[in-house]
Amino acid sequence: MNKQLIWRIAKYLGIGVLVAFIASILIGASVFFYYVSKAPELSESKLVATTSSKIYDSKNELIADLGAERRVNAQSNEVPIELVNAIVSIEDHRFFNHRGIDSIRIAGAFLRNLTSRGGLQGGSTLTQQLIKLTYFSTSSSDQTISRKAQEAWLAIQLERTATKQEILTYYINKVYMSNGNYGMQTAAQSYYGKDLKDLSIPQLALLAGMPQAPNQYDPYSHPEEATERRNLVLSEMQKQGYLTAEQYETAINTPITDGLQSLKGSNSYPPYLDNYLKEVIEQVETETGYNLLTTGMDVYTNVDQDVQKRLWDIYNTDEYVYYPDDELQAASTIVDVTNGKVIAQLGSRHQSSNVSFGLNQAVETNRDWGSTMKPITDYAPALEYGIYDSTAAIIKDAPYNYPGTDIPVYNWDKAYYGNITLQYAIQQSRNVPAVETLEKVGLDKAKTFLNGLGIDYPDMHYANAISSNTTESNKKYGASSEKMAAAYAAFANGGIYHKPMYINKIVFSDGSSKEYSDPGSRAMKETTAYMMTEMMKTVLAYGTGRGAYLPWLPQAGKTGTSNYTDDEIENYIKNTGYVAPDEMFVGYTRKYSMAVWTGYSNRLTPIVGDGFYVAAKVYRSMMTYLSEDNNPGDWTMPEGLYRSGEFVFKNGARSAWTAPAPQQAPTPESSSSTSESSTSQSSSTTPSTNNSANNNTNNQQPNTTPGQQNQNQNQNPQPAQP
Repeated sequence: MNKQLIWRIAKYLGIGVLVAFIASILIGASVFFYYVSKAPELSESKLVATTSSKIYDSKNELIADLGAERRVNAQSNEVPIELVNAIVSIEDHRFFNHRGIDSIRIAGAFLRNLTSRGGLQGGSTLTQQLIKLTYFSTSSSDQTISRKAQEAWLAIQLERTATKQEILTYYINKVYMSNGNYGMQTAAQSYYGKDLKDLSIPQLALLAGMPQAPNQYDPYSHPEEATERRNLVLSEMQKQGYLTAEQYETAINTPITDGLQSLKGSNSYPPYLDNYLKEVIEQVETETGYNLLTTGMDVYTNVDQDVQKRLWDIYNTDEYVYYPDDELQAASTIVDVTNGKVIAQLGSRHQSSNVSFGLNQAVETNRDWGSTMKPITDYAPALEYGIYDSTAAIIKDAPYNYPGTDIPVYNWDKAYYGNITLQYAIQQSRNVPAVETLEKVGLDKAKTFLNGLGIDYPDMHYANAISSNTTESNKKYGASSEKMAAAYAAFANGGIYHKPMYINKIVFSDGSSKEYSDPGSRAMKETTAYMMTEMMKTVLAYGTGRGAYLPWLPQAGKTGTSNYTDDEIENYIKNTGYVAPDEMFVGYTRKYSMAVWTGYSNRLTPIVGDGFYVAAKVYRSMMTYLSEDNNPGDWTMPEGLYRSGEFVFKNGARSAWTAPAPQQAPTPESSSSTSESSTSQSSSTTPSTNNSANNNTNNQQPNTTPGQQNQNQNQNPQPAQP
């Protein structure tokens, strides 16, 4: 090939590349301008608008007007330079050097994503964040090229028409600051009783850091997280040269409570709705990407106000349930089993009326649900996968070690019943049969089954047969009253699981609307659900479960009790009687499922005596109210099953069974309230022998699987439950 030909080929290739390059630019530009042609109109009225979202109950009655209660806008000349420095330090280092979008920032964020390195900032500038707050959602489904193009275009346009000072002022007045406060000037007056210009550097740093997660960084309900966030802002300010070393040291050593005044309750809704509304806010953002506290919309929820108010009264009066003291806490969730709608939820007794959207224990997974895990982790999977074919199946309650270990599994009484029926094992909440059943099912199958009921673990261990403890604190793992109510609802609903739903319809600011519901998914066979229900009916005739019994109402449920480690008993509890950190009850009718947790906020304050009956009695009081005018009736046995005596068999199972040796409860009636204790230890503790229990009480023996012993050693133990 001669040089002339080579040159000619190279020339044509070069021309082709150049043409392709120019074409790509033209096409890209055309696409960009097509997208931005559909962008909303930039409007100052939108940037300064007071946002108000109206919330309605299940009967379409207005229950809250969020966003309209408190807003005091700051003028540009009222914004101190220290606040400006704090905001740009944590949100946008190059704010004063870009014109709406920052190519350096975008490239940096791209590289961090490629290298999986963490960073303080994403690719959006402060101007883009303001545009997003004003016009768009934060949903991942909305992070499209079209939306990003519109966001960038509006940010550029805003930078052309407004000064940096004006943009910052828009942002300062726009953001939500927790506890019903909109805008940083409002928060300054509410939290400190001062204007922005009168606040100290650490106070301003706190306010600057709150908008990314205002409820999480609330100094009243989450002082530790607020301190950490404030100190991060201060650190960035020092890096940017806005603080001297001396100023920085003084600021980070200032208590987060410095200057904070008591909040004055001024919510536009009754206090019994606070916990529920918090979950509404979270589900709206999950489903739509919009924060209803900063985006005006009408939200129709599933809360039954009458039921919610009755639950509040049950919690906060002695009219329905006797409580040992005012400090004993309760958290519960009630769902409609046919559709997953959460009709009521309350996370604590005697809630503070000053804090909005604080901790809601009803959705937290930091307490162990003990033996209430046995039906969904062990026995239902065993029936589902054909390991047992009847409620009369014989299982052995005998000395047994955790699979692959020499660590024994103990029952609460350190005794063994020998051969017993599956039904009796559930009623008496025996631990050995539960763990042995999980071994037969297999950890992987059990995890898959639990996933179908909305419950997950980062890793499953055999101790999870009798415990909801996890090696991670993330709320997506473990159990809560919300998760347990929804999971047990599948038993009541013929095996169909529905995700808990707080919202049913949203009308957006542009007039468009969308309805929300969960279609349901089959979590287990109808036969499995029915057999589990038949067995759990017997739980209400024994021990603490009797506290939930209503002779006229067909229902089923399971009790659960957590335990302390030996070290906790010896060093902290120092109580010679039977004690536990948590007591639970999960029960259901054909219409409603309810999960109740009881315990003290300080886990080392033990439940004693009659306190063990509170969870079941809260459930009974609520179910009495829900069913007194509408008894849902009993379940109908599905095809594929038959009954023989008090037991239910799958078709093809043996039609007769041989009665095992006499089964005698090992404790007198007076100690039946302790029958539901757990026997395993949390994933963060090592095996030990519990010598703290006395006669006629549950002699609990903490234990774990070896795989758990080496995980999370620095965490506070969360003992496993019955």
